[in-house]
Amino acid sequence: MNEQPSGHRAARRRDRRVYLRSHPLLFALLAATRRRAVVRLGRTVLVHGAEAYREALTRIPLDRTAPGTTGGAAAELTDGGLLFDQDGAEHRAARRELSGELGAAAVDRLRPHWQAVLATRIPALAGGTLELVELSRELAGATAAALTGAAACPHALAGAATEAAAAAARDHLPGPRPRDAARTAAARAAELAALLPDPRDAMVAVAAVNTTVAALPRAAAWCSDAGLWPSVDADRAPALAAELLRLTAPSPLLPRVAAADAVLAGRPVRAGDRLILVARHAAGAHRPAPSPGPAAAQAVFGAGPHACPGAGLARALLADLLLALAPYRPVVVRARVDRRAALPGWAELTVRATRLPG
Repeated sequence: MNEQPSGHRAARRRDRRVYLRSHPLLFALLAATRRRAVVRLGRTVLVHGAEAYREALTRIPLDRTAPGTTGGAAAELTDGGLLFDQDGAEHRAARRELSGELGAAAVDRLRPHWQAVLATRIPALAGGTLELVELSRELAGATAAALTGAAACPHALAGAATEAAAAAARDHLPGPRPRDAARTAAARAAELAALLPDPRDAMVAVAAVNTTVAALPRAAAWCSDAGLWPSVDADRAPALAAELLRLTAPSPLLPRVAAADAVLAGRPVRAGDRLILVARHAAGAHRPAPSPGPAAAQAVFGAGPHACPGAGLARALLADLLLALAPYRPVVVRARVDRRAALPGWAELTVRATRLPG
């Protein structure tokens, strides 16, 4: 990406607010320790370095159902029926099947659903403003409904997936947990499952909705603040989408638990240690320098057998949103951080057009 330093700084400054206001203590700790590839704090191991991050996901056996991990949350949401962090022949086969379902053919199948939302909602910019978090929820709900075969209203599905993820996130991050956190998480998971033809698709809906709602408004705000709209066209949008997802790192942390003793960046890891894999730092999203390359762009989606199978879908959806917004050259007129969401993001991000297409 070619962006002016002042625009880049403005974009980074706004985007940092979603971290500092949603989880200020946690991200202050991560910022203070990020110069070391691996940091141990009791039985918790913070993994910042790019190589250590990849090693943790590809070489260390992980407990895929441990409480407080993504796999553990998936087990609760799906009653163990479908996990994103898998081992064993049966689970690997399920993961390969899911990866196929979310590949290039899925983009072709799902694109008409999100483009229909864009075609209906984006023209509102011609007459005033557009609220991008609300739009992102509708896009996410429509896509998740088409993906899972749900007949539920896209807004209802997106809302249920958002609430389920927010309730489960309290078990992912260090710190005190509300007294009724487990009961609340179970109730929200049941509400989501009731909207799906197959309750085992709950984790798919959670991942699709929450990543979309976190990522799209932040990427659009970055484009606005960095003055990137003139560079958005059909040829450059896919690469720009991939780079914006790296810069914003919508899933900044991957919580895992080691299943066996290992060595990571020269430091011992013991079975049962909690690993906080900092995707944001592994991808270099915290640095002002240009992208380190494709490996960094992929790091925000994991690595090896634990890579997110929906990465291509997320990039395609963001690219289409950028293409739909670009003719209006929107600027941000209101932004409010979401302090409850599972992933750092905006509760409200309103944009106004500075020009009209044509």
